[in-house]
Parts: sequence; C-alpha cells; structure tokens
Amino acid sequence: MGSWRDQILSEFTPQVARLTLVADPDGLLLEEGVLEGIRERGFELIPFEDHVAFRYAYESKFRSRWDRGEKTDLVVVLRSPSSDLDALPYDLLQAGRKLSFNLGDLFPNLSYPVVAALDRADLDALFDAQAKHAPGQLGDNATKEFVLRHVFEIAPELIKQPSDLLRVLLRRHYRGMRIPAILDERFIQVLRQNGLFEDWPLEVIIPDAQAFFAFLQERWPVFLDSLAKPKDDAVHEDAADYGFEFPGPTLLPFDHHDVRIYIDNLFLEGLLQPVPHEQSQALAKTWVAYGIKVSPVENRRRRMEGLLVAIEKTIPTVEARHGEWLHFAYRWAELVALELEPDTTLPEEYRERLEALRSRIDSALTDWVVKRYASLINLPPAPPVMLHHIPRFLARSLGDDRRTKIAFLLVDGLALDQWIALRDVLGELDSKLRFRENAVFAWIPTITSVSRQAAFAGKPPIYFPASIHTTDKEPGLWTQFWVDQGLTQHEVAYAKGLGDGDLDEVSELLSRPRLRVVGLVIDKVDRIMHGMELGAAGMHNQVRQWARQGFMRDLLGLLHDRGFQVYLASDHGNIEAKGVGRPAEGAVADLRGERVRVYSDPRLRAQIKERFPESLEWPSVGLPEDYLALIAPNRAAFVRAAETLVGHGGISVEELLVPLVQIDRRDR
Repeated sequence: MGSWRDQILSEFTPQVARLTLVADPDGLLLEEGVLEGIRERGFELIPFEDHVAFRYAYESKFRSRWDRGEKTDLVVVLRSPSSDLDALPYDLLQAGRKLSFNLGDLFPNLSYPVVAALDRADLDALFDAQAKHAPGQLGDNATKEFVLRHVFEIAPELIKQPSDLLRVLLRRHYRGMRIPAILDERFIQVLRQNGLFEDWPLEVIIPDAQAFFAFLQERWPVFLDSLAKPKDDAVHEDAADYGFEFPGPTLLPFDHHDVRIYIDNLFLEGLLQPVPHEQSQALAKTWVAYGIKVSPVENRRRRMEGLLVAIEKTIPTVEARHGEWLHFAYRWAELVALELEPDTTLPEEYRERLEALRSRIDSALTDWVVKRYASLINLPPAPPVMLHHIPRFLARSLGDDRRTKIAFLLVDGLALDQWIALRDVLGELDSKLRFRENAVFAWIPTITSVSRQAAFAGKPPIYFPASIHTTDKEPGLWTQFWVDQGLTQHEVAYAKGLGDGDLDEVSELLSRPRLRVVGLVIDKVDRIMHGMELGAAGMHNQVRQWARQGFMRDLLGLLHDRGFQVYLASDHGNIEAKGVGRPAEGAVADLRGERVRVYSDPRLRAQIKERFPESLEWPSVGLPEDYLALIAPNRAAFVRAAETLVGHGGISVEELLVPLVQIDRRDR
C-alpha cells in the first residue's frame, strides 16, 4: 500500500518541464518526506511568498544556471488556492507546467477543517487508517474521534478512571505530541459528558505539557505521604488545603502500572523534580527512589546513570523525523548540564561512557543533517522548526488583538545545556516563573552573522547576501519583517549589547507608547565564551554566576510587568573543541571561525579540504551561491594543534539545536 506522498510524487517526472508551478493551499509539498522525494528526483523548490524575494532567488539561483546550460528542474509553490496561480508573474505562467494538490482530494470522506489542523507528519497514520477502516462520509465530530483514535491512539470513551487519563496524558506529553486544539476540545467535551473528571482541570492539563507536569509535581509529595503512612490512615484533604495551584484530586494513582512506567524517566529528564521526605531513607529503597531527594551527590549519580542508559538507547537514526532530534536534544542537554555541575568530580567510568556517546551522537547528527536538513527550511512556521520561522510564529501569536505585546530575547551563543543551568538559577531566584520549553534548529554554519540574522530577518540567509558577513543590518531586517506584517515602524524596537548593568535603557525603550514588538539581543554569554580558557565546565560556571547576578530575572520581571509575552531563543550553542592545525590560507577565507571556514571559491575550499580530509564541504543550503563553508569535523577546531577552546560554527547537537522557550509568570 502506498502513502499519500506517492499520489503527489508521481506527478514529478524529471526533464518534462524545467518549471513546474504548484498551487498548494495546504502546504503538502512542504512536508519533510515530500520535499525529500522531490529533491531526490532532481527538482529544486522555491516557495513564492513575495515578488521581490522570489525574484531574487529565481534570478540568482536558477536563471543563471539555465543560461549556463545546466539542467535544473524548478518547482515554484504557491500557498494559496489553485485559481490563484494567476497571481504569479507572467513570465513564469508562460513557461511553467501547472499542478495543484489539496487535502480534500487525499481525504475525501473526512471533515476538511479537522484534517487541515493536523501536523503534516500525522497524515501517514490517517491515510493508513482511512485505507484500513474505509469510513463513509464523516461529519466534524465523527472525524475528530476517528483522528483521535487512529492517529493519536486516544479513545475517549475507554477512559473510565484516573489511571486511564494519566496514561494517555503521560504518553502524549512525555513524547511532546502536538494535538490540534479542535481535537483537544472534542476530547474534553467527551470526558466532561461522563462526569468522571468533574473536579479535574482538564482544560489546562490536556493541551499544556508544562501545566500537566506542574499538576503532577504538586501531587507527588501527597502520594509519598500516602506510601509512608499506615494503610488505614488515608489522605483525605482537599486540594485547597495544600495550597495547590491546580484543582482536582489530591491523591493520584502514581503506583498504577500504566503510570508507574513513566515515573523514573520524568525525574531523570528533569520534567519532575525530586522532593525531600522525612522518611527518605526508607522510601529511597523502593520504586519511588528517583523522586526522593537524598543527597546532591547521590541524586546526581542516579540521574547520570539513568540518563546514560536512556540516551544510549534513543539516539535518532538517519530516518528520524526532525521532532525526534528536538526531543533528544533536551535529554542530552540535561546529561551535559549534570556532567558540568560545579564542585564535583566525575568518576572515570562516566567520563569514558560520555566520550563514547558523544562521538556516536555527533556522527548520527551529521549523517542526518546531510540527508534531511535542507527539507526543514520551507516547513510551515507553526510550530517553528528553524530560527527564521520564529518571527512568523510570533506574528501569529500577536494576532489581531491590539493589546498583545511580544518580546523576543535572543541570548547569543547560549547552548541548550547552558539554558538548563540558566533556567535552574532563574527558578531559584523567582519561583513564579513558568517555562514552556521547545527547541529549534539553528542555521549552518552556526555563527552569528548567519544564524542570528536569520532569526531577526524571518527568512533564509540567501535573501540577505549583502549582509551575511555582518550583523549591522539586523535592526532594519527585523523592522522590515514587521512592517511587511502590517505594523508601523513605531510599533517595533530592537536593542543589542545587553546582559550587564542596569535596565534603564531597556526600560526607556519599553515605555514607548505604541510599542508592540521588541527584539533584544543579550550577548553576555557569547562574550563569556570568547574569553573562555576553562573549557565547557568553566562556561557553565560563568553562565551560572552571571544568572545569579540577576540581570535576566530583572529583565523578565520588567517585561512581564509591562505586559509583554516573552519568548527566549539562542542563535547557536557552543562546544569544547581541540585544535587540529590552522589552514594556511592567509587572507583568502571570507571568514576564519574556529569551527568553520568560509570561501567564495570552490577550488580554494577543495584545497583546504585536502589538508583536513575529515572536514565537511557544506552545500549552500539556503545560503548565497558563493558562501562556501568548510566545517571542522567532530569536536575539532581550525586552531593550533592540541589547543583547547570553546567555540561554535559546526554541526553538533550542542551547536545546532537551540532553546525556544516561552516564559510566563504564574501570577499573570
């Protein structure tokens, strides 16, 4: 049995027409597997979003190749309905073959708005289910239940007791599954009808992972009390007596086997925090051990041991979808943050296991990136997968409500493992902060002028060739993005060079009466990194010290007080790397980074690669044609042999997968 992609890919035969125009209102061509299939057949794809940007890419990348007599089949994708292909420029319409695809043709018996709300990655399961169960015409609610059951394995009518609901929510939130709001609404409606979960905060804990884990965290100590007490001493208090944030039952069935299998991992991965207990010694000998605070040394040892085992089993393969890497990156970052905790030395056996893991992960990611990375660039921006998707994602959050205000904080150079150190200190300084954590892919090469600029411009670097070696144009690109979204210049602001001292300047900026969107660059971590002589451990120490000085806490407080929704991201991470020698190319490299060299001449790059055969000639994916990067292998750097430094520019989980976090306050 084929997949839904086959119906689309069968239309793409190379060398039929060098230009194919596709009306794709549902974004089907932008799904990873379809993009990869189209590229494997020798086609290149450009989305048509606005005339100017498109014209630039079309002329520079394709017309010039055709004029040189090269064969490239180009696909131009328009996201609006098929009748609108006429919106394309006349010279394209003359030259091109026209196709159109939509979800209605693929899923004729299901309700279109329900199917359209799904992540494109979930269409496989739906297509299979449609073939297997051949439903007749289904209305809205019937389609919602069909999708819940066959795509997400949630059968609302089978949820009869708390352990059933917890099992479904643990599976969902632990894996970071994204379920559209219209399906959640239906799920809640069915649960509310049977009256079993009257006092549960379903509207919050079903869609929101962060709220669900906070709900469990509140109830964990109550459960421990119930284990430690004699059997007849039942726990009866009401949630209100405990001062809980969330209503609902106080005692949850954590020991039910469907629930219990998740508990260790939640504590290992930092989704739940262990708590002290007066009978900790006795409890620590039972299955709840991971959830008990014993001593910092013991807790760290147990978590490291557990995470090492979990990570060794879950390194994504070359066929993995991008979401698996984003999920994996947090697990790995938790382990790296534990490894680099101050004041404790690691046993030698851990060090060896970590080193072995590191090189396995590095090569798994490189293989995956070479095959899949190019397919990420044009994915839809909700949820964002790459840095340049963030502005469009923020524009959706801004919506039409004139009162919504958004702050985008870009902490230059902050790796995911350093974010974890920063998050922990912020949580200590202000217990009311709430973090909704995600990750996105940075740009390759992972350097500021490429990656940070893409995050503020809201588009791939191929569209800002003139400024790809500098960040001076950033404020203009940021403002331009929002003006294109319909804001005025007065509603947009940008400031950089932040991270120390007082907040007077930022405060003044934020008090502009019409301000709706502000972009702030905090470059303190990047400055720490470039002066770092004590390797990755020194980096973590300094990031913690900086966090304790309170600049970030005060900035977040100021933004929340002024009514801003706050999103924090980074443009690239960093790793500890070892020198393998400097390429002796004098002044010919356009950029001499520690982990990457950039050339405008392919012959030069090839010469240097001969000296460093392990290094990677990166194809100009989403980059200007003459931006040719040579990336240092594994944990190597283009500096004096055996010199150690903390740097960035290459392809490792720590450099390439960066945090994207929504930060709220509980009292807002």
